[in-house]
Amino acid sequence: MLLATTAFAVLTGCKKTLSKGDTDFQVAAQKTTLAIGDTAMFSFTGNPDVVTFYSGEIGKRYEYRNRTSADGTPVLSFGTKRENGSQANSLAILVSNNFPGVAVNDTATTLNNIASATWNDITARTTLSTGAFVTSSVDLSDFAALGKPVFVAFKYVASAGSLQNKWTISGFGINNTLPDASSYTIANMNSNNVAYTNYGVSTYSPGFVTYKIQNSYSWAIGTNLVITGATSTAAATAPAEAWAIIGPINLKKVTPDIGMVVKTVSQNMAGLMFNYRYSSVGSYNAIFTGGRVSSDESEYTVDSIKIVIQ
Repeated sequence: MLLATTAFAVLTGCKKTLSKGDTDFQVAAQKTTLAIGDTAMFSFTGNPDVVTFYSGEIGKRYEYRNRTSADGTPVLSFGTKRENGSQANSLAILVSNNFPGVAVNDTATTLNNIASATWNDITARTTLSTGAFVTSSVDLSDFAALGKPVFVAFKYVASAGSLQNKWTISGFGINNTLPDASSYTIANMNSNNVAYTNYGVSTYSPGFVTYKIQNSYSWAIGTNLVITGATSTAAATAPAEAWAIIGPINLKKVTPDIGMVVKTVSQNMAGLMFNYRYSSVGSYNAIFTGGRVSSDESEYTVDSIKIVIQ
């Protein structure tokens, strides 16, 4: 039996007695070296109340179960399409790390916050549409290095006296990609109550808000961001300005790795077998954590086995 076992205890509270489950459980692998496509099979001794498995794959590593931030390369990506006219410099992409944020139900204060914040213009880093749809990717590592959350804004301006541009922003997202090639979505076009998933963990985008600074034209939020100014020269009687803002965004954000439940309190441990199939070759530190629990206390043991997939 090949076992490499490390044990530790986490104790909270002292009012009630722990369950009668075991903390000293062990795991054995039928084989520790397998061909790709084969199934790893594990058996157990002891009688813990609960058992959780961390495969060692990206997104499923025990050591990162509590990690919420990591240094990587945060990249802003989006596509643009310009229609209805050719007014110059009608779209700007801005980043701020001192915007005070939106004042709920207080438009006047929010507009003052927009005006008083320092906005870094990164438009020159992007490639914007001159008619055909184009995509852009912008490295935001310099803002991540400041260690502060940021807000990203699309600022629309239009001049009076000529046809005003329509802009469509699609495929918006910000991803933090780490040196191990794991990539975490940290913002996208989801509304703030619609989850997206990184390696099995659901999280939420901050969502966009829009504000009109001048004139009646505003950004529409849906699967894309869209703004249409005056659609004729005759209608372009006044300039326009409108903002679409998302944030705050932690550019170092990652979602914690998660484990797979092998046994719950209600399950019988007798004869329990657990099978798992790895999808890629490599060497994995498979971790099982388990122990006994009650409403006030918990005590866990960790058992690890090195699994090699060839």
